Order: sequence, then structure tokens, then C-alpha cells
Amino acid sequence: MSSSLFSAQGQSKATALHAKASTDYATKLAETQALLQRAAAEFSPLTQASSLGAEDVVITHLINSLQLHIPVFVLETGALHTETLALLERTEATSQALVKVYHPVRESVIQFVKHKGQDAIYQSIELRKECCGIRKMEPLARALKSQRAWITGLRQEQSAARAEVPLQDDSEVATKNLSKFNPLAKWTWGDVWHYIATNNVDYNPLHDQFFPSIGCAPCTRAISLGEEFRAGRWWWEDEAAKECGLHVKK
Repeated sequence: MSSSLFSAQGQSKATALHAKASTDYATKLAETQALLQRAAAEFSPLTQASSLGAEDVVITHLINSLQLHIPVFVLETGALHTETLALLERTEATSQALVKVYHPVRESVIQFVKHKGQDAIYQSIELRKECCGIRKMEPLARALKSQRAWITGLRQEQSAARAEVPLQDDSEVATKNLSKFNPLAKWTWGDVWHYIATNNVDYNPLHDQFFPSIGCAPCTRAISLGEEFRAGRWWWEDEAAKECGLHVKK
């Protein structure tokens, strides 16, 4: 990581800017640890979905530090930033928990590019979501096949659409027999970075370049002061449409 990304105190830009624990951080951390331990004990098979963003590296670190038998999966869409791919390699090399990587069906990607064009995502929401379907949703279905539950890094603070995210979401148990755990649901962005800073957690250096939410390279940009957390995701679309489908309920 470039030395220019560090402050005079030796902190990275992201930790210097954001690492500020809330007053009830210790309570939330204990609640998160207890939730992960209960999920591991009561739900099997169980897996963590990791985009390798700040929230997800915190969860993976917690899984490893608690020595929980929870494998991690990453959707390698074929369009990730170089920095994300490098972090994926480091995660695979250092994680005690198994890290499994899922790729889109190559022929589906080629056919989309052939018939719709490589920049089709900018033409309409429908085409962008079709690309997400190929690169994310289909691999996600394979990753979650036969799972009883999965763990995500969703937080209530991330967007208006996620403001009611619960710690445990059983809304799809009846239809898919699948529960979702969101152990950081109540955490603030400052809590996330406080954990990263105090535990020396490896993270995506794009966070130091003002990328709070990191997805595929063509769909993600840095944000400016005052912009909302997910403003850099699909920035050319209406705010209400900014989901790829992974966390959207029908």
C-alpha cells in the first residue's frame, strides 16, 4: 500500500477518517459474537457471503478468531477491481475458514457481451440487472444450494432500503428453507473501522481512496464528501434501483 495513504500518525486514510466506536460498541460486539456462535451451533450447513468489503472482512476475522466452522464464499464476477482480486488471494492464503470462489458461467458472459455489448449496463436498468443476474445471481444460487443459512455484512446504516435489516432474517424460510444472519446490522461505519483498526484486519485499499461500497469495477466509483454511503454504486441510476438482487426480496 502506498505511503501516501497513511496519516502522520501511521494510520491508513480509512481508519484515520472513520475508526470511531459508538458508545455501545462493546455491547454490539458481544451481541455479534454470540450471534455467530449460535448460528454455527444451530444451523448447518451455514456459510458467509463475502464481497471482501470492510464489513465482510470484519465478519471473516470474527469467524476465524472465534474458531467457528463457517466457510466463506466470494463471487468472483470477472469484473472485480485488481485490488479486490489481490485481497481475495491474501484471504485465501491466510483464512483458517475455508474460502470458496464462485465464477459466472463463462458462456453466459460471452453471449451477453456478444449480443448486448460490454457497456450494455449503462444503457438501461434492465440490461444492468441482466448482467448482475449472470455474474452474481446465478453463482449465488449455486453457493447457497443446500445451505440452511447464510451470513452477510448488511447494516441498517448503509441505505434507506436496508434501514430495517434484522440480526436474523427468517422471511425466506418458508419458501427457500434459508435463514439470513446480519451480525453487523446495528453497527455503525465507525464501529466497523474501529474493529479493523484495533484488530489490524487486512482490507481493500480502495477504501483508502473513498470507496465505501465496492462492487464490480464498471459499477463502482469513489464518493465525494456529503454523498450517501452507496452513492458510488450504479451512480447513473435512480437511488431506489441500487441493488443487484442479492438482498432484494420479491
